[in-house]
Amino acid sequence: MKKLLLLVFISLTLYSKTITKEQCSSMDDMIFIQNECINYFVEEGDSEGKLNIIVHGAWKDGTNTLARYTPFASTLSMNTDITTVTFAMPGYSKSSTNNLQGLLHDKKITRFGKAEYIDFLHEVFETFKSKYNAKELNVIAHSAGAALSATVSAKYPKLIKNIFLAGGRYDLSNYKGQRNLISVNDFISNIGDYTNYIIIYGTKDNISKPQVSIDFYNKLKKMNKNVKLLEVKNHKHLDLDMSDTSMEAISSALEE
Repeated sequence: MKKLLLLVFISLTLYSKTITKEQCSSMDDMIFIQNECINYFVEEGDSEGKLNIIVHGAWKDGTNTLARYTPFASTLSMNTDITTVTFAMPGYSKSSTNNLQGLLHDKKITRFGKAEYIDFLHEVFETFKSKYNAKELNVIAHSAGAALSATVSAKYPKLIKNIFLAGGRYDLSNYKGQRNLISVNDFISNIGDYTNYIIIYGTKDNISKPQVSIDFYNKLKKMNKNVKLLEVKNHKHLDLDMSDTSMEAISSALEE
């Protein structure tokens, strides 16, 4: 009876998206990070000391992003033989909203430019890196996730070895009239030679238009940073990171 009551309580808690650390630790596919219970999937590879982490973008509250990215994670791990993690940000799949909301919870607020989300993602990277004993971290990120990951990469320049940014946004100065937003531009002087940047854009992307990625590439190139630009012809914003062209480039780079 106690187990049944616990399962019912956890079920109700998941529905309300408020989950305690104790409840979180009782579930196999969940991990407690910075007061949030995070739903994740891992496909383990044989390469030691390396880890891939996939970061999704902004979706409507409650979207099962983990289901969308699980096949991608499995394929990437198989292609590279590197342990690959994909996770659901707060407000998606079974992840909690103890403190943070989904990235599109209020469309008037650009959450991927907020300090608390940047700090949260940094902690996610550090937690999984430690959990899987990885010395080298590779990040594959899309859209709002790419914007967040790019900022983390610059704020913590020794954290990420290879970062693949698909359809991101890298300059939030006066973005949609909002002030006090943080982007990679605020820390760009921190970027050294440790991280390799691969910037991906779709020629038919109307959400993050090609010039956004091209401008960021040119800025890093002018600074003599390790950066490459990948064009995905005739591709729109959705699933840009999972396109055949992107997958081939990501797998090839991580196999080197």
